[in-house]
Amino acid sequence: MVCSAKVEKGMGVMYAERLILETDMAGNLKKVPMLPPNKQLEAIFLVISESTPSVAFRRIPHPDIAGKVVINCDIMSSAPC
Repeated sequence: MVCSAKVEKGMGVMYAERLILETDMAGNLKKVPMLPPNKQLEAIFLVISESTPSVAFRRIPHPDIAGKVVINCDIMSSAPC
């Protein structure tokens, strides 16, 4: 998502542009934005939210223990408060 605004400040014009950047699981940018040539840029990064992965990971038990656990009673009542 890109939003831009123009603000006149003193003798020059300052442009503000909002970019929404996404990172992969290693924290690297998925897509590097095109920036204006020969300019100085100031960037402030704000994390929008802790997003959930787009692909749901289903956890499964190790094959050595899968299907071997039997619950005989109410396990929640035995947990300390």
